[in-house]
Amino acid sequence: MPATTPPLAPARDELPPIVEMRGITVRFPGVLALDGVDFFLRPGEVHALMGENGAGKSTLIKALTGVYSIDAGTITIAGEERVFSSTADAQAAGISTVYQEVNLCPNLSVGENIMLGREVRRGGVIDWRATHAEAQKHLRALSLEIDPRSLLSAHPIAIQQVVAISRAMVLESKVLILDEPTSSLDRDEVDRLFAVVRDLRAAGVAILFVSHFIEQVYEISDRITVLRNGALVGEYRVEDLPRDALVTKMIGRELDDLEALSRTAHRQIDRSGVPVLRAEGIGRRGMLEPADLEVYPGEVVGLAGLLGSGRTELVRLLYGADRPDAGHVSVHGEQARITSPRHAIDHRISFSSEDRRAEGIVADLTVAENIVLGIQARRGWTRKIRKSEQDALVNEYIRALDVRPAAPDAVVANLSGGNQQKVLLARWLATAPELLVLDEPTRGIDVGAKADIQRKVSELSARGLAVVFISSELEEVLRLAQRIAVLRDRRKIGEVDSSEIDLDGLIDYLANEGKGDAA
Repeated sequence: MPATTPPLAPARDELPPIVEMRGITVRFPGVLALDGVDFFLRPGEVHALMGENGAGKSTLIKALTGVYSIDAGTITIAGEERVFSSTADAQAAGISTVYQEVNLCPNLSVGENIMLGREVRRGGVIDWRATHAEAQKHLRALSLEIDPRSLLSAHPIAIQQVVAISRAMVLESKVLILDEPTSSLDRDEVDRLFAVVRDLRAAGVAILFVSHFIEQVYEISDRITVLRNGALVGEYRVEDLPRDALVTKMIGRELDDLEALSRTAHRQIDRSGVPVLRAEGIGRRGMLEPADLEVYPGEVVGLAGLLGSGRTELVRLLYGADRPDAGHVSVHGEQARITSPRHAIDHRISFSSEDRRAEGIVADLTVAENIVLGIQARRGWTRKIRKSEQDALVNEYIRALDVRPAAPDAVVANLSGGNQQKVLLARWLATAPELLVLDEPTRGIDVGAKADIQRKVSELSARGLAVVFISSELEEVLRLAQRIAVLRDRRKIGEVDSSEIDLDGLIDYLANEGKGDAA
């Protein structure tokens, strides 16, 4: 049974909720995704839905929009109980969703996307001039001055999201769901989007906002509902919930000071012996200028650089995912010919790609099947892993990485992004690597899962595992790495000791190509 529902915060105003979700329960094979959750959304408010990956945010949204059927509970829209069997049903009830990846037709014009299905017709024929003029009115209502005849794909993602919102207004949506809308936007684009959101709020639209960016939640939201492990923690006014209290409610425990990891990062590394891996002059024409890199036992080497700097290109050359045309690699002092990922695995090198969906997890397989894939690849597909060995291994890593739900037979597609990332990490740790290469292992996951992965990396390196760690979050690189290789414009520009540089210094180093020759 779900825990007793906490008392709801006072309403922002006296208007009755336009959305009432009571006792919502959703089950998947091996997973109780939502357990008796209540959620209320009122007109003229921005209501943030918060929780770790796996908390149930996406499931709740999909239950509201007709993607998932509910196993128990009721959904009431504007006072009328509804059952949605499709997204079209939800749209007809006035509910629209704008996702991080805009779900429009990039090969059509802006106006065609806005008016799709609502074109102006005369005599049964679409009047394109009038249709685009109508689209222009809707764009101007959101303070967006662009040519409605222009191709949607010609505009940046921020503009495309406003176009998607404009389409929602054409559909006369009373409820607008914004699911991670700012994850790919810069600050100016966020400001533009939030200006539109504030105008819609003032017009009485009810807005459900989902974001991993806590500062943005506090900037734009009126109320916050927190979910954890598929259950409701509570609903709060923004002004009544300090940021540290929000994080604690999301993860269910006090968030340890991650700066404690910095003390581990600043421990001394013995570099007097032979490195686990040494790359000398490794590069590939058009991809990466020749670069050197060494990683010693127990050391975390961070790769820092902007998007396109060559971080991923470097590790793909080390792992054999791409073949270098210059330089060579030594493993434990012996020259190694690594021309494929299989060769890398044979040398006890494991690589977790930044694109976990395309190059990592197999979504249709279970947690257990995904975890044992790496071992099976190393042993060869003809050598079957004993069931008892597989079960013991899988359960060990599910516990060690706190994979939620702790269900080996759960289908990975039904897990959150953060838990999918943990499954992927478990796969490679199960191969007992001597060098672990992690490319953006915490991208797009919540603060709790991020902390879990950072702690695990710190713990493993302290036990002697060599790690190459890539992250776009420079604070994360500084927190975990003893040494940082800095790249820019697809070449290595230098190396720094993390104990001798702070965030501002690292940013300055990146911007000014360091303070000397590349190490």
